[in-house]
Amino acid sequence: MSLDNKKIRVLIVDDSAVVRQTLSSILQTDPQIEVMATASDPYIAAKRIQTEVPDVITLDVEMPRMDGITFLRKIMTQHPIPVLIISSLTEEGSQTALKALEYGAVDVIAKPRMDTKQFIEESRIRLIEAVRAAACAKLIKRTPTFMKVEPKLSADAVIAKSPSVVGSSMIKTTDVVIAVGASTGGTEALRVFLEAMPEDCPGIVIVQHMPENFTRSFANRLNDICRISVKEAENGDSVLPGHALIAPGNKHTLLKRSGAKYYVEVKEGPLVNRHRPSVDVLFRSTARYAGANAVGIIMTGMGDDGAKGLLEMKEAGAKTAAQDEATCVVYGMPKEAVKLGAADKVLPLEKLALFAVKPF
Repeated sequence: MSLDNKKIRVLIVDDSAVVRQTLSSILQTDPQIEVMATASDPYIAAKRIQTEVPDVITLDVEMPRMDGITFLRKIMTQHPIPVLIISSLTEEGSQTALKALEYGAVDVIAKPRMDTKQFIEESRIRLIEAVRAAACAKLIKRTPTFMKVEPKLSADAVIAKSPSVVGSSMIKTTDVVIAVGASTGGTEALRVFLEAMPEDCPGIVIVQHMPENFTRSFANRLNDICRISVKEAENGDSVLPGHALIAPGNKHTLLKRSGAKYYVEVKEGPLVNRHRPSVDVLFRSTARYAGANAVGIIMTGMGDDGAKGLLEMKEAGAKTAAQDEATCVVYGMPKEAVKLGAADKVLPLEKLALFAVKPF
């Protein structure tokens, strides 16, 4: 849907009255979003949908009478509506939420944290961004004001841009490293991308916009189905052939270099482009420390995180590609990268893995 034409109507489904009120208060701070109704369980939600179809549903996974997963499956097989899963930051909750993505949920975010002013504002930014992305998402029918908005920070907040970034500044004496960024729709895109990777592929570092704990469960699930090894990145992890590191939720992940070897730095920091981890932060560090030895891939997602960083990678001599509009759930991040001239190639999802392995 076009965000310029009308408000995004949201139906909130959660058995907690406090959560329903909190989500309503947060979403109504955005003039483009309207909370059309709230429901304490899926049965009440289903009755409301019969009279008025929302643009986006926010859905808890653990509720009485009918769990959120069952309700999601019914929606996606009968009348697909963009569904945003709002889940608690628990290992069990993250496993269930990832299952929801397989059943057609657009995205999963953590329930808002209300313990400090910083986390209140960060929760507000993330929730509104997620709802906007969900409203723009392509769907496939499945078979059976809290405070003033903080400035949108760039990667400068975490890592300064090198004064001179050119392809000749990094002689190709080390292994190639692949840097990947994704957001809304990225969980499925990354599954396709990583399943196609051969066991001897270059080392891969990934930023997927997800909450903490969720990235670990996501990495473990990919590790079970892929030929290569996949794990949640830890500070100091080496970037090795046949291995993929996924940036942990709520932490920035940077590529670093020691001699001819690459490793990752996992660190705290402010939201960059309204995200932590940020794709721009990963891409900028890759431009600095890998230069022409790198390949950059930007995938489906809302907003522009990663677009400027991909351009910096290209200017440093890296080979770059963006996912095409036809295969994106949300053609936001790749579109912005293409507009900047940051992508050497614009490719469908199924061709990105081959480009990443043989771009030269």
